[in-house]
Amino acid sequence: MHSTLHLVPVNQQEEWDQFVHEHPNGHLLQSWGWGELKARSGWSPLRLALRDEQQHIVAAAQVLRRTVPHVPLRLGHLAYIPKGPVFDWSQPRIRKAFFAQLHALLSRQGALALRIEPNCVRDTVSDESPDDSCEYMLTEHFSPTQPIQPVRTILLDLAPSEGELLAQMKEKWRYNVRLAIRKGVTIRVAQSLDDVIAWYALLQTTGERDHFGIHTRKYYCDAWRIFAPSQQTRLLLAEHGDRLLAGIFVGLFANQGIYLYGASSNESRNLMPNYLLQWEAIRWAKQQGATHYDFWGIPETDNGDEAMAGVYRFKSGWGGRAVTFVGCYEHIYHPLAMRIAKKFVYF
Repeated sequence: MHSTLHLVPVNQQEEWDQFVHEHPNGHLLQSWGWGELKARSGWSPLRLALRDEQQHIVAAAQVLRRTVPHVPLRLGHLAYIPKGPVFDWSQPRIRKAFFAQLHALLSRQGALALRIEPNCVRDTVSDESPDDSCEYMLTEHFSPTQPIQPVRTILLDLAPSEGELLAQMKEKWRYNVRLAIRKGVTIRVAQSLDDVIAWYALLQTTGERDHFGIHTRKYYCDAWRIFAPSQQTRLLLAEHGDRLLAGIFVGLFANQGIYLYGASSNESRNLMPNYLLQWEAIRWAKQQGATHYDFWGIPETDNGDEAMAGVYRFKSGWGGRAVTFVGCYEHIYHPLAMRIAKKFVYF
């Protein structure tokens, strides 16, 4: 089988998204829209597809590229594939053809290094036997490096009925969902940029309260503009009367719901709006045919002293299972230039 790596033009966006959406290893971060979002915040997306002799896509990678300040892209940039590449890692011929052509292309275009974070869950049965993807990267001159995306998450299987999903929650979680309903909390879908802007004010409050960084307001407005029309994300808002209490951005792509961003007010927390928000997000993802709901990031250990231990407790109460991804790997094309570049630009 002879396969060739091609640049995917914008008029093939629909074919790209269909392949990524339908693939078992597909992910929102490999969708065309995610590249458009990142293009508005300093990245240059490159969509590459490996096609077989019948011109069917058998592998794909959305490569995000970022340059050293004041240096043209062709003279030095860092390349990053979040939650990809998208292909069947158990097929050695596809792996070999894809990476051989990818490395040659990126090196020619001026990449100093490539980082990849496959959407592959690590086999935790034996620490001595990494899965096919991890083993391949290690043997093909990839080295483990600091992860960019969360290494651990909680995945909730959406196959059970809504009643069964409620039953498998911790009792306190069910109680809090019903308490929010009983106290008059309502959930609606954001309909305008004004809704996004109001939610962003809550996000600023949340970031200050919980000590984490956030993107600019423009970033979230861009995300809503890009994804909301195609139902690839929803911004769900929790209100009590005319007061906005909380809201969450939820992704929906590749048969998976994803909890992306959350924000809540310092007021009326006793009404438990965050519990009702998550429940409505889970229900929506299930109704749209998603097979899993990803709570998107928990601490790397179950240690109660972890900085995000509270986040872990909240996310673990819904009945899902904790999974660990294979992590982040790096292939360096120009070691000396890369050492210099790391002082000026980050993935």
